Amino acid sequence: MVPGVRDVALRDEEEETTLEIIVSNASDKPIYAQIASQIQDAILSGELEAGAPLPSMRALANDLHISVITTKRAYADLEEAGFIDTVQGKGSFVCGGNRELLREGRLKHVEELLEQAVREASTAEIGIAELHEMLDLISDDDAGASLA
Repeated sequence: MVPGVRDVALRDEEEETTLEIIVSNASDKPIYAQIASQIQDAILSGELEAGAPLPSMRALANDLHISVITTKRAYADLEEAGFIDTVQGKGSFVCGGNRELLREGRLKHVEELLEQAVREASTAEIGIAELHEMLDLISDDDAGASLA
């Protein structure tokens, strides 16, 4: 394991789902945001199905050697964004049915990032054709990395 990086595998024995959560003290992103974004990505990708249980806040905190307050914040952010439901005394579960709505939110965010990239490119006098070429190169690199 890399120094400053802690990971935990979430397991659901019924579904045999495993999700690895990796947190890094060296990241600019707060630990609660690292946890929330990894769970959110797993939900959007279908890796975590609707109704799948998440570990208790205390269990996740113990596994990652972090404060329960940190996991509570991550779960609260996920619940506020509509990714999970928490049932008192039963635990937290992946929400069902609103995956398309959540995906739309992600698409909107990507559009905003692309608009920012176009503005930056314009400021740097980079044309749209060159920007397309850069995007193609980046996506080819990502495709190759995911196949490795």
